[in-house]
Amino acid sequence: IRCTNKVYLKEILEKAGLPIPHTEIIDEKTDLEAVFGRLGSPVILKTPDGSFGSNMVKATTLEELKAGAKGMFDDTALIIAQEFVPTKFDWRIGVLNGEPLYACQYRMARGHWQIVKHGPGGKTTEGGFTTFAVQDAPPEVVDAAVRAASLIGDGLYGVDLKETDKGVMIIEINDNPSIDHDVEGSVLKDELWRRIISWFSTRLEQRMGRVS
Repeated sequence: IRCTNKVYLKEILEKAGLPIPHTEIIDEKTDLEAVFGRLGSPVILKTPDGSFGSNMVKATTLEELKAGAKGMFDDTALIIAQEFVPTKFDWRIGVLNGEPLYACQYRMARGHWQIVKHGPGGKTTEGGFTTFAVQDAPPEVVDAAVRAASLIGDGLYGVDLKETDKGVMIIEINDNPSIDHDVEGSVLKDELWRRIISWFSTRLEQRMGRVS
């Protein structure tokens, strides 16, 4: 529940002093013209419970911002308005039990501003990826991911980050990260699954009282 609520994530990340894009929480009474002035163009709108890049709008004008917000307010009382941070790729750092597990770069879909482009009829197009050994990923990216995940718990998380001229920015923390053998698992291979299964097994035994 913590990870799926972007309002909560914004609050705990800011409270911990971790870097995120300039973000505001808006409702139907918010002065959108003022928000547009503070965040600049374009503005990214997100619903609190959106996932996999869905329920997001990129507004380059005040009119687009108003129209996008109006459509979202049909389904939610609060919206996340965020400055646009353009990068060629996002980092996804997998964190398990407080330790980095894998490191991937997800590239933006061709001609699009997200790693997944949602088309008509549910069709999606994705950018490519590059998987790194954790020790080969930028230390500041890995460190920020581990610190962010620790605010949620000691489970399995996928932390999305961007490298910018202003430094590393945390975009999102996922508590149900996608893990494919030939993507996130392409470096560790079977060792990735061994670590995850071992962690789940230990947690299950702890709950059953077999491990103190």
